[in-house]
Amino acid sequence: MADVVIAGGGPAGRALARACARRGLATVLIDPAPGRRWRATYGLWADELPALPESAVACAPSTTLAFGTGPHVLDRQYLVMDNAGLREWLDGGYDVVAGTVSGVDHGRRGSSVRLEDGRVLATGLYVDATGARPRGDRYEQTAFGVVLPAEDALRLVDSPDTAVFMDWRKTESGFLYVLPLGDGTVLVEETSLARKPGLPLDVLAARLRARLRAAGLTSHGPEERVRIVLDLPVPRRGRTVPFGAAAALVHPATGYSVATSVRLAEPVADAVAQAWDRGPAAASSAAQGALWPSSARTVHALRRHGLRALCGMPPELVPVFFDLFFTLPTRLQRAFTSGREDVPETAEAMSALFRMSPRQVRKHLIGWRALRRSR
Repeated sequence: MADVVIAGGGPAGRALARACARRGLATVLIDPAPGRRWRATYGLWADELPALPESAVACAPSTTLAFGTGPHVLDRQYLVMDNAGLREWLDGGYDVVAGTVSGVDHGRRGSSVRLEDGRVLATGLYVDATGARPRGDRYEQTAFGVVLPAEDALRLVDSPDTAVFMDWRKTESGFLYVLPLGDGTVLVEETSLARKPGLPLDVLAARLRARLRAAGLTSHGPEERVRIVLDLPVPRRGRTVPFGAAAALVHPATGYSVATSVRLAEPVADAVAQAWDRGPAAASSAAQGALWPSSARTVHALRRHGLRALCGMPPELVPVFFDLFFTLPTRLQRAFTSGREDVPETAEAMSALFRMSPRQVRKHLIGWRALRRSR
């Protein structure tokens, strides 16, 4: 019998499996395809995590820019993960089982995890890290990207070592994301920040190809398709512990979750280990308490409100909004994008944006002031 069984072999699941194993818990990770490479591109802010090993970082761009209507140099180090290196760092100490979970039965003394091939795994604690399923009644971020040689990307950016976090110029209702990958190539991605339902990928692909044609380029490299559910509510507590995107750890206004999941793996594993002697139900409750303390719930609600305000703006005002956001002090930018439990700084960032905004933007942010006064 395993102490912990985790379904989902992405960065979130493997980070938690590693953390649990390091605390002496017999841990099993269930992955439908353990040998499959991670094909997604993972970018994150360096200040969101403790120091990563060099092998886990593919690129640390020298400059990170953002454009609303004009340019902003961001005073935060952006990193691109080396997927093989990140996975190697997160591997070790736990067993990996190839399979797909078909059902889970919870009992007083533990749980039985049923796999599609008929096998059953007994465990004290079951964790679902299989991600969030796209649904038409939720806001989604969608993107279509292509990998270009760095010399081709120079027609879109001034330097092959420059990351463009978002560029709202010359777009209909989305932005361009440009990311050097550290191997002489650059990912260029047409992104719809948030929409319900998500903007279809074929629409984004057509926009990107038109953008590239206008620059004299063709989209002849590897392609990337992205679809992220943004506005999941905080999960209700139960015996199954959700983790990663399944636990609503995706930032509602940015779509980022990998750094948050990796960072939270350690405190969640600590909570499980400390509660272990009190039984499976106590361990499950402790894990979910570590995931969603009251401060994190409050920040999540503020971020979801920010998502709805952004989605309610006319497209021509969104670049104006981001011009204002990227003029905030770096600590307030960091608070809103990365301060998951920092209620005062998140509220201050939103309040400052409201005060700075012109009248036509303020009327779409009017609820922010009400939220701020209610705290």
